Order: sequence, then C-alpha cells, then structure tokens
Amino acid sequence: HAATKGIAGHNDALLGAIAGGRDVVEAVWAWHAVMGAQASPFDAWNGIRGIRTLPARVRQQCETALRLAEFLEGHDAVAAVSYPWLPSHPQHDLARRQMRAGGVVVAFELAGAMAAGRTFCESLRIARLALSLGGPESLVSHPATIVAHLTPGERAELGIGDGLVRLSVGLEHVDDLRADIEQALAACAS
Repeated sequence: HAATKGIAGHNDALLGAIAGGRDVVEAVWAWHAVMGAQASPFDAWNGIRGIRTLPARVRQQCETALRLAEFLEGHDAVAAVSYPWLPSHPQHDLARRQMRAGGVVVAFELAGAMAAGRTFCESLRIARLALSLGGPESLVSHPATIVAHLTPGERAELGIGDGLVRLSVGLEHVDDLRADIEQALAACAS
C-alpha cells in the first residue's frame, strides 16, 4: 500500500505498508533486510499525523465522490460512470455489503473519446492533472494519454477507453468541484 497517499494524506511523506499472508510478508521482509528500506523519522511522523485525520478526510472525500458520481452519471457528455455505490455499478450490492463508503476515486468515460479526455483534464481549474492519485487535493488522470504507447486494441483489452478519466476526489467543497467539472465538460462540447 502506498501509505504516502491516503494514510499520510498530505503528499509529504514517502511511506509504504505491507499486509498479507505470512509468505508475502516474509518475502518483503527479506528484501527489506537486504536493502535497508525504512521510513525516515520525519516521514514516519507525517504518517502518524495523517492517520489521526484519516477517518474525517476519507468520510468527506467519499461523500463528495458519491455526489459527483451521481452528477456525472446524468450528464450527456458522459458515456459511463464507474463508482461502486452507484446502483448502476455491476458490483453495487457487494460493495454495499463490504464497504462503509464507495471510495474516493470516480472513473468515467467521456463520450468524445481521446480528444474529450484531454480537453476535460486540461480545462479543469481546481482538480490538477497528475499521474499518481491520492492526497487532500482533487487530482485527475487520463489513462489513455499515460499509456499512449499502447495500441487502441491493447488499451481496450486492459479496459482503458480513450475517454476514460479517473478523478481522485479531494477535500474541496463539492459545489466548487461540481462547477469545475461542469465547465470542463462544457469545454469538451465547444
């Protein structure tokens, strides 16, 4: 787990955490013993600080993500939305049984394919374009651009549509994020 992201929560620590079966943990521990990988005291302190605010941050981010997913699902410029707490999600019932909230990432496919994905991401004013998602600010990625070296067929096989956008919802006010998304969607139409 990249504890740098959600757990530390402020993009100011370089941390990771391993959890799993004994075989996985022992394999990682053996590598750790040889390489000497451990967090610096400052990174560890930032991780502890982040854990203290984790429940409040995630609760707010998930509430905002659900509201944005519902908005996106009803928008004409959006072909599909993938968010586990939307009733339209194929594993909605399972997610409701296993999860307390739907998560902080909303994935959606824009109807305008590659051009719409790029225009949307470049037009956002609050959410910033990023390769790595997570943190207190809203971040967005356009996976088809990131893996542009793959053929359209290879991307499709991996489930990466040309208009796919991933939005990692931050702590900004939901109304501000929705307005930002609306203006970026309008930019795709013009």
